[in-house]
Amino acid sequence: MASWVIMELDRNSSNWTKLIEGIVRLEKKIFPKHESLARSFDEELKKKNNGLLYSEVDGEVTGYVMYSWPSSLCASITKLAVKENYRRQGLGEALLKAAIQKCRTRNVHRISLHVDPLRTPAMNLYKKFGFQVDNLIEGYYSSDRNAFRMYMDFDTN
Repeated sequence: MASWVIMELDRNSSNWTKLIEGIVRLEKKIFPKHESLARSFDEELKKKNNGLLYSEVDGEVTGYVMYSWPSSLCASITKLAVKENYRRQGLGEALLKAAIQKCRTRNVHRISLHVDPLRTPAMNLYKKFGFQVDNLIEGYYSSDRNAFRMYMDFDTN
């Protein structure tokens, strides 16, 4: 298994623009246009209580995960993407694990996410981490694409 270096996107970073461009390129490749945040990435990241972790190889973004913690009780994983030629190598898992850890430092009780039930590798990854299907949300992505809402609860003791 490859060893990944996962970094937190820092607004004050000297390579901010280059990183955002790399993330937007990946976003456009992976997600259908209406689901893509490509045009609003900068705005999304300016929002309070939003974070983004990414990995890169030779200056090229290979994957990222976005998360938010709208309240002290819950957080959500809003995006998880891995470049095609880096899939099935543990990168998605490493990104998800890092995002969960970031959310845990906020002492949230629950992390939730939405996933297309047809994206089997993603479903399997979330289940492996202990996410459970909460319910099916019809037409979540588009009129003909549903989503499972999944969640993971933490002990509050």
